[in-house]
Amino acid sequence: MKRIFYTSIITLAFIVATILPITGLPVEASIKNPFTDVKDSNSHAKAILDLYNNGIIMGTTATTYEPGQPATRGEAALFLANALGLRGITYKNSLFKDVPSSSKYYNAVTALEKEGIVSGYDNEFKPNATLTRAQLAKMLTIGFELQQSTQSKTIFTDVNKLTDEATKQYIQTLVDYGITKGTTATTFSPNMKLTRGQLATFLYNAIEAKSDDLTVISVE
Repeated sequence: MKRIFYTSIITLAFIVATILPITGLPVEASIKNPFTDVKDSNSHAKAILDLYNNGIIMGTTATTYEPGQPATRGEAALFLANALGLRGITYKNSLFKDVPSSSKYYNAVTALEKEGIVSGYDNEFKPNATLTRAQLAKMLTIGFELQQSTQSKTIFTDVNKLTDEATKQYIQTLVDYGITKGTTATTFSPNMKLTRGQLATFLYNAIEAKSDDLTVISVE
């Protein structure tokens, strides 16, 4: 996985550096925006449009992205697999009975499961279930091979109340890499349903954070 993953990150990082505007400025006209519901003023616009133009994410229709709608487990798996360069991989055997080979999420879910990035519930993946912000923290930490934090105390008061130590560490990892600043300065809202807009921003930030570490790359 590493060779494909690192190549895709470098390519996207180059594109990000050359075509994206400075935060707070209008999105450049050269970036295609087919979404009537993604305005320049939307805080997730830059991430949505960059990832869309690089074939990593897609809209709910040809003209809508619905950034405020909850992201599903299937959508998150598909977008993450694309970001990690796992697209185009095909598999013969179905792992989950609710993600058959005919599903648009099949290859992505299967690839991520084989890499140990996602897991299911018994024989189901529940692709249409919504994803929480804490669940995505785990997927990003493992998927992007981030150095997992050993700290279980975070800057977020609501995270510190969690009983699962690993979840705290996954969230702190995102803080360490600058991938998240939380929903407020002191809250992360770990159990809040992740929106499609937030999903794009998390992915965009993870790609940028990871690309900063890739000055020398060993191919495995």
